[in-house]
Amino acid sequence: MLAENVENPPLSQAAHRASFFRQSGWLMIANIGGGVLMWAVHLLNKAIPASEYGNFGFFLAIVMLLPAIPLQMILTQQTAKALAIGRQGELAGVVRAFAGGAFLLWACGAVIVLLFQQHIVEHWHMSNPAGLWITLPVVLVSLWLPMIWGVLQGQQNFLWLGWSMLANAVGRFSVAAVAVLLLHAYAAGMMTGVLIGVIASALIGVWQTRGVWFGQGEPFDARGLLRQAVPLLLAFLGFQILFTVDTIFVKSYFPENVAGFYVSAGTLSRALMWLVLPLASVMFPRLVHSAARSEKSNLMGVVLMGTGLLAVTGALGLWLVGPWVVRLIYKPEFVQVASSILPWYAFAMVPLSLANVLLNNLLARPDSKWGLALSVFLLSVAYMIGLTEFHTSLVTVLKTVGAFNLLLLGLCGWFSLKH
Repeated sequence: MLAENVENPPLSQAAHRASFFRQSGWLMIANIGGGVLMWAVHLLNKAIPASEYGNFGFFLAIVMLLPAIPLQMILTQQTAKALAIGRQGELAGVVRAFAGGAFLLWACGAVIVLLFQQHIVEHWHMSNPAGLWITLPVVLVSLWLPMIWGVLQGQQNFLWLGWSMLANAVGRFSVAAVAVLLLHAYAAGMMTGVLIGVIASALIGVWQTRGVWFGQGEPFDARGLLRQAVPLLLAFLGFQILFTVDTIFVKSYFPENVAGFYVSAGTLSRALMWLVLPLASVMFPRLVHSAARSEKSNLMGVVLMGTGLLAVTGALGLWLVGPWVVRLIYKPEFVQVASSILPWYAFAMVPLSLANVLLNNLLARPDSKWGLALSVFLLSVAYMIGLTEFHTSLVTVLKTVGAFNLLLLGLCGWFSLKH
């Protein structure tokens, strides 16, 4: 197991670096393997109408818009800190409080969705509400899953974090393929695959972290937790909005088939983020652990350089071979539009990937994060307002995406220099 025992003597810088690259390398393998299967799900677009593929992209965007990144990072921080200072009992109480709170919020939201389902179906041009119904349990498990992954990440148990991610992809692809190809279930069938995938992933994660989930809980400082958690929630929620919300706006403003073309380009371009995210994922708990023990680390510079190199190389690769990839994966009618917007989408992800590293580094520090958190969240609000104003074409949307991602990178860079 790759989880590290916090009671061991401190490792040398060379050992730390070797461990970091071994663990991030495994997460990259898991992300790439899982990503291939996630992409394979999109091959099913050839067996369904373009409008149904657009609906699938819309449902996925809803799931992606959940505060998964904030929840995972909060639980990562709390787990790493608890292990560093020996407060596992308090951690168990924190984890169960978050899981219970998420369930109550989901239950309220599910009731609202069911009450207004007809309006939702009509406004977003859905053929039937079946996909919406399946998306509801997907949302619940998708709220719990980042908490589970956060505990695994905080424990630095990257081996089983990777296997849990792979289980998600295997379940999604296998069930979706059966549903679409044999049962002709279209968007609803593909979302059933998503549901089975997140359930399988959650079960693996819960089993590996069962000592936390089912251990003896102890009282914890709720106010202190809020002071630490709310800035992370706001900052990473803002980041996630910048990462995902454009698909929902495109689905609302453009015809159904155009939304499907946009989803195809977005699927390929966001793969750049899944390629580089493991570097920051391994870095964050290490920095939290070091901060809790007042240890110095020069890890951020290495991660920033590696992320930039991978992101730029990936964007150039998509620019050059993207049209061929689109022809391979999607229907012929997707090629012209998806290929024309793919370079814009791919390069819009580069500043976002670099900003993610700086944001993780800043939020791993023990000092006040309110200024950063509010700035990132307000930027995401301005981004959504911008999308309501600038959507005359898909390229205009992507120019807006790229501009705000650059603003986020500049904002994180300024706070990094300031601190």
